[in-house]
Amino acid sequence: MKSFKFFVFLVFIVLMKSNAFGQTRKQLESQRKKYKSEIIKLNNLLFTEVKKQKNALDALKDINQKISTRNKLINTINLEARLLSNTIKVNERKIQKLNKDLDALKADYAEMIYKSYKSKSQQSRVMFLLSSQNFYQGYKRLEYMKQYTKFRKKQGEAIKVQTDFITKINDSLFYQKKVKDTLILAEKNQKEAIESDKKNQEILIAKIKKKEGKYKREIKNKQKEERRIATKIDKLIKAEIAKANAIARKKNTSKEPVSKKNDKFILSPEAKALAAKFEQNKGKLPWPVKDGLITRRFGVQPHPVFSGITINSTGLHFTTSNGNEAEAIFGGEVLNVLIGTGKTKNVMIRHGNYITSYKNLENSYVKKGDKIITGQKIGKIFKDKVTNKTVLIFVLFKNTKRLNPSSWIMRR
Repeated sequence: MKSFKFFVFLVFIVLMKSNAFGQTRKQLESQRKKYKSEIIKLNNLLFTEVKKQKNALDALKDINQKISTRNKLINTINLEARLLSNTIKVNERKIQKLNKDLDALKADYAEMIYKSYKSKSQQSRVMFLLSSQNFYQGYKRLEYMKQYTKFRKKQGEAIKVQTDFITKINDSLFYQKKVKDTLILAEKNQKEAIESDKKNQEILIAKIKKKEGKYKREIKNKQKEERRIATKIDKLIKAEIAKANAIARKKNTSKEPVSKKNDKFILSPEAKALAAKFEQNKGKLPWPVKDGLITRRFGVQPHPVFSGITINSTGLHFTTSNGNEAEAIFGGEVLNVLIGTGKTKNVMIRHGNYITSYKNLENSYVKKGDKIITGQKIGKIFKDKVTNKTVLIFVLFKNTKRLNPSSWIMRR
């Protein structure tokens, strides 16, 4: 009986450990699938089309991003394979222990059956009961025989349960070994792909070094133009806040004093409610593109090619498929539609005291003052004829302050 209880306890512990392992495996498997999907998107969005005017700096940035993603995938595969190796070893030890327990159970059961048979040959159950000295003794003997029969049944069930459990662990072990072999092959393929990418990387680095001065001047000019545009947008937002606040002050019928500063929107009850809803959806807001990749993050960051040069990104750069459209991440009202470099459009949507900016549009489907709903298409994203890339620049403001959009949109 004790051996049966111990076995039940052992099965419970094994299942608990297997469940904890499963959760960890699921996380790593999900991460692995995410990086594999990202590599496919990188290849489709950055490497399928032949560029009309090859820019070594741009090409090197793309290859660096792909190598970085491949390395993340390899690290995830290694972690998953290591975890599987440890689990396989643990399961092999469990199988050995369970087989020993099963042998012990079978030996106990065989001995019990032998004793039972021997007892039956010497004296039948009826004679055992009839030889009782009194009714009470007969009753006790009958109860003993019932308990003995029940115990034999439990011993038989315990052997069946343990046999089935060992079979399941063996099946699981076989599957885990197959998964591990698949992961090892996947790691090998990714390493080979990285070697190929690194050869191209070296060729591009050699090209860039020959014209390093030229590329650095181009970067500085581009950064200067980005700062100029950012300053222009800042002034425009302040002007829009001033206009909106002037209207709000005229409409103000309450006796409460209203600030004359124009660094923040004066919010009506409806605008306050809209801003509150926007804040409640932080981290759950949809992407401004249906599919794509984030190819530049928000904030100050090192240049992907030249050390010592930093980039101050005002928002997120989404590289997407040609022909894709920008979509509003939340309901609101079009604050303005700006004309940018090369006649590209920048649609700015107000959500209370928050503003979302959708820059680098080929055209705009909306105009100033239009009411917008979540997911509404607001314009086709511009495709650069030199790089063949379709990039949306997405910026988020609270009043005049830029925020990191990564903290507000859903993770993919």
